[in-house]
Amino acid sequence: MAKEITVHSVLNKQKRRDDWFLCDYSMNPYEGCQFNCVYCYVHGSKYGEKMAEGIAVKWNAPTILDRQLKARAEKKEYGIIAVGSATDPYMPIEEERQITRRCLEVILKRKFPIGVTTRSPLILRDLDILREIGKSAILPEDLKEKGIPGVIISSSFSTVDEQVAKIFEPGAPRPLARMEFLKKCKDAGFMVGANFMPLLPYISDTEESLDSMVRMAKEHGLDFTFVSGLTLYGDGPADCKTKYYKALEANFPELVEKTRALFAGNFAPPGNYQGKLDEMARRMCEKYGMRYHILPAGRKS
Repeated sequence: MAKEITVHSVLNKQKRRDDWFLCDYSMNPYEGCQFNCVYCYVHGSKYGEKMAEGIAVKWNAPTILDRQLKARAEKKEYGIIAVGSATDPYMPIEEERQITRRCLEVILKRKFPIGVTTRSPLILRDLDILREIGKSAILPEDLKEKGIPGVIISSSFSTVDEQVAKIFEPGAPRPLARMEFLKKCKDAGFMVGANFMPLLPYISDTEESLDSMVRMAKEHGLDFTFVSGLTLYGDGPADCKTKYYKALEANFPELVEKTRALFAGNFAPPGNYQGKLDEMARRMCEKYGMRYHILPAGRKS
């Protein structure tokens, strides 16, 4: 049973624009997530410290968002809003509560551009309002000059293997279902991408696995992709590090010690690991004619 919470702020201003998603703001209509991905970075990290337990509905989020965006618009502080940075904005509860849709109506009213990340085909319900946001959004001049649209839609994947996904993303729509709704978004005229993050060490971070992922993205007409490694936080029973190693022990026991050695007591693998993922991803994107990152020339905006 979801609880309702009253919020006094829902729009978060970042210290600087995100190099990957190009967002200056983030906004989450809910707390918690019904998809229950084992590796979710929110659990155990600083981003989950003040979250309520279970699923919480920010019932007054649209009203607060309108107030905050009005103030930003008056100062002409336009920038992309990342919708769903800490929870999925289209998990099942949204079908009934429609907090995300009401927030989109506010964003349309205030003419801000957005980047929506979701694993749910429920986003197809809102293509009408997303289309209007795309038409009216006021982008920062530097992004406008680079041809960045007012709406960017993406979905995250740790794998495209259905059996692996059942283990690590038990409540989320199947990887193929995600690819299919992204194709529908693309066919509707939106810029769409696949966030291959987090890749799972020794499971989906192999050359063969990444090749399959990028090939599938290309076959579904996606515009871009990201690739990033796994992060593991916390030592509590509900924290992602604890849950991830528990899943490994039950399904891939031979990978437990290798994975612990890779992390070496840190929350992420060493920098050269991400470097190797980058190099492999760029190679795969070149092979299939995919864009690596939203900006064609690289990661910096």
